[in-house]
Amino acid sequence: MRDHLAAPATAAATRAALPETRGTAATKDKILDTAEALFMTRGYEATSLRSITAAAQVNLAAVNYHFGSKEELFQSVLTRRLDPMNQRRVDLLTQLERAAGTHELPCEKILAALLVPALELARDRERGGTNFLRLLGRAYADPAPFIRRFLSDRYAVMIDRFKAAFARALPELPKRELSWRLHFMMGALSYTLAGTDALKLIAELAPGDGPNDEQLLRRLAPFLLAGLTSPRPDAADSDRALDVSLDALPRPER
Repeated sequence: MRDHLAAPATAAATRAALPETRGTAATKDKILDTAEALFMTRGYEATSLRSITAAAQVNLAAVNYHFGSKEELFQSVLTRRLDPMNQRRVDLLTQLERAAGTHELPCEKILAALLVPALELARDRERGGTNFLRLLGRAYADPAPFIRRFLSDRYAVMIDRFKAAFARALPELPKRELSWRLHFMMGALSYTLAGTDALKLIAELAPGDGPNDEQLLRRLAPFLLAGLTSPRPDAADSDRALDVSLDALPRPER
């Protein structure tokens, strides 16, 4: 039987009809905590429901009762941390826009509204801390189509709010150019959160600093800001610069 096989349709109705007791709530949290750790280290596809139930010391019926399927479990793992973090992002952006009044909100403040809630989460072990941020990075980079579709649909309002804010801050950029820059920005952020290479680099360069995700995000912010606000390149100039760079590379030996 496949791990991701959905539970019977009556499972959701059963969960809704029965009150959640302290015991069932504790079991649900235990499954979520265990799944979060395994999804973070192995990724979605490589993590089976059986490995989750074994690590959580619960039976498969408990997972089916609380979540219904592996896909729904993964979504629940994401939303319990991501819902409040993204709401915090929207609230912070709203506060900054109100404080700016009739003035345009600069890119650095919009970027701060995006990154500060992630920094807050990185410091909070009770809400998943760095483990959840790594899971989130893996989720954005995961090839499973349902993950990208789920994140895009559930957080469409938050995404649109930030797109609109960046568009107002960068009116000189055509919509397509801004979309590419935001795409690259999210790619850099996802890679940084998902991997440990940057942490190792910081440890090598500054061994006494005690590298953590807060340092990574603080170092990433000016890099992202420079990419967002750089002058729009002329296509012909870009092509010529790339040609020159390619010409300077050593030719492969035949």
